Amino acid sequence: MGATKAVTDASFAADVLKSDKPVLVDFWAEWCGPCRKVSPLLEEIAGEMGDQVSIVKLNIDENPETARAYRVMSVPTLTVFKNGEPVQSIAGAKPKGELVKLIQSAL
Repeated sequence: MGATKAVTDASFAADVLKSDKPVLVDFWAEWCGPCRKVSPLLEEIAGEMGDQVSIVKLNIDENPETARAYRVMSVPTLTVFKNGEPVQSIAGAKPKGELVKLIQSAL
């Protein structure tokens, strides 16, 4: 991981809910093929838009509490948080343009 950051159940509040800028959370799992497709796109977007948004990854197998709290039913689920609240969410692998639009909707 380069431009994106791993978060855990323990760090979620500090890294996501208390962030002063919007945060895109990638709820993912090791065994998920579509998650592996989305990952390099998120790295790219984090490199390009890192000054406007934080992009973090939460492994749902290692951090089930947060995934449960936000009712993540499938992976990847990409949720944008702003001011500590989830504002937009999409499930499944999406093209980069759609991911950028999702982020821009919260800016």
